[in-house]
Amino acid sequence: MNTDIRRKKNPAQPAGVHMPHRRIGPIRPRTPLYAGCIIAALGLLANLRPANAQDVRTNASRTAAPFTGEQAVFDQQLERYVAQGLHSNLALRDESLEVEKAVQALAAARARYLPELSLQARYTRAQGGREFEIPIGTALNPVYSTLNDLLEAQDQPAPFPRIEDTTVKFLRSEEQDTRLVARQPLYAPALPAAVRAQRALLDARRFNRMALARALRRDITLAYIAWLKARNSSGIVAASQALLSENLRVNESLYKNGRITEDQVLRAQAELLEVQQQRSEMDNLTTRARSLFNFLLNRDLREPIMPSAAPANPAATIAAVELLWSAALERRPEISRLEELRQASEARLNVARKQRWPVLSLGLDAGTQGEEYRFGDGYNFGTVSLIFTWKLFDGGGDSARVHQARAEQRQLVLRQEGIAQQIRLEVQQAHDRLVSAHESLATAEARSQAARAGFRIASRKRDEGVINQVEFIDARSALTRAELNLNLTRFEVLERRAELEYATSAGDIPLDPGT
Repeated sequence: MNTDIRRKKNPAQPAGVHMPHRRIGPIRPRTPLYAGCIIAALGLLANLRPANAQDVRTNASRTAAPFTGEQAVFDQQLERYVAQGLHSNLALRDESLEVEKAVQALAAARARYLPELSLQARYTRAQGGREFEIPIGTALNPVYSTLNDLLEAQDQPAPFPRIEDTTVKFLRSEEQDTRLVARQPLYAPALPAAVRAQRALLDARRFNRMALARALRRDITLAYIAWLKARNSSGIVAASQALLSENLRVNESLYKNGRITEDQVLRAQAELLEVQQQRSEMDNLTTRARSLFNFLLNRDLREPIMPSAAPANPAATIAAVELLWSAALERRPEISRLEELRQASEARLNVARKQRWPVLSLGLDAGTQGEEYRFGDGYNFGTVSLIFTWKLFDGGGDSARVHQARAEQRQLVLRQEGIAQQIRLEVQQAHDRLVSAHESLATAEARSQAARAGFRIASRKRDEGVINQVEFIDARSALTRAELNLNLTRFEVLERRAELEYATSAGDIPLDPGT
C-alpha cells in the first residue's frame, strides 16, 4: 500500500515558514529471519536489547569490542576442560585398566625366568592292589631243617626257626609324602620371544590409550564449541524476539492509524511466533549440548559450563598438506599401535617356532615321606635332577601356530597400509575444510562491515525522517544476520582447527605411552 501523507499546516506556524514534509514510503514487510540461519547462527550478540530505536542505533553504531583474552584465554579454558576429561572420562579410565593388565601380563612373562618353588603334600590310604611273594621260607627252610638235624644229632639245640614266605604289597595301607619342589629353566628358547611379544602388546595398548585420549580431546573440544554455538544462538534468538516485538508494535500502531493494512500486522505476528518457537528449540539444543559435554567429562549432566568468548580472529597456521601428511604418519598413535602389534606378531611367530626346540631345566625335590609325619633318618629325602624335554611330535600343533602367526603378520601389514591411507584422507579433508573456513571468515568479516555501514546510514536516514521504522528494522535485521554469519564462521574455524589437530596428532596431552 502506497501512502503519501503530508502533515497538516499548524495554525501557529508563522507565514512563509515551511515545516519539513515527512514522507512515509512503501511499507515493506520485514525480511524474515530464516529458521536455518537462526538455528545455526553463532554470535556474541546476546546482550543486544533493541527495545527501542535509540537502543538499536546505539548498539549498531558501537564498534564490536575485542574478545577478552583472544585466542589464549579460549585455549586455556578449553585445556582445563580437556585435562578434566582425560582424568575423569570412564572410557579412558577403562582403557587405563587395560594398560595395567598388559603391564601385569609382561611381569608374568618375565617371571618365567625365575625359579619356581612349590610345596606338595600327599597323604594316602590304600586297600587291595597288587602284591608279590618273596620265597624266603621256601629257599631257607630246607637248609635250616638240615642244620637243625645235624645239631640235634650232636645233642645240641636247634636254633634255626622255620621261616614263612614274605608277601609284599605294592600299595601301603597308609602313606604320606611332603616335599618342596623347585624348578629352574636353564635353556628355554621360547621365553625371550614370549617376553618380547608381551612388551610389544603393552606398548600397543598404551598407544591405543593415547589414540582414545586424542579422540576424547577432539570430542570435548567439539562439544564445547557446540555448546557455545547453541548458547549464543539462543541469545541471538532472544535479541531477534525483542526486535520483532518492536516491529509488531510499530505495525499495530500504523494499522490503528490507518496507514497500513491488517495483513502486514499478521505477517509481523507470524514472524514473532516463529522466532518464539525458534527460541524454545535453541534452549533445548543448548541443554542437549550441555548434557553431551558433561557426559564426556563424567559429570552431572546439568552441571553448568564456564563460557568463553570465541576469538575474533582464530589463530590457525596451515602448513602444506604434504607436510601435514608426513607429520600425521609420524605422530598418529594408531600407526604406532599397529607397528607394535606387528612386532608382537613377529615375536609370537618366534615363540611358535621355538616350541619345537628342546628345553633343559634343573629340578630339586626335598621333603619327608613314610607312614607317619616324621623328620630324620629314614624319613627325609632329597633329589637333584636335570630335566631334558624335547617334544618330537604334537600332531602338527606347532606348525599350525607358525602359519597362524604368519597370517597375522600379513594381516597387520595390510592394516597398516589401510590406516595410513585413512589418515592421509582425514588430513586432506581437515586441511581443505580449514582453508575453506578461513576464506569464508574473510568474506563474513567483509559482509559484517558492509552491513554495519549500511545500518549506520539507515540510522541517520531514520533520524532525518527519510525512511520509516519498518525499513530501519529491516536494516537492523540485515546487520544481525551478518553478525550471525560472522560468528558462525568464527566457530567453524575453531572446529576445523580441532579436527586438523586431531588428524595430525598435534599438541601434547598428559598421557605418555612411555609412562
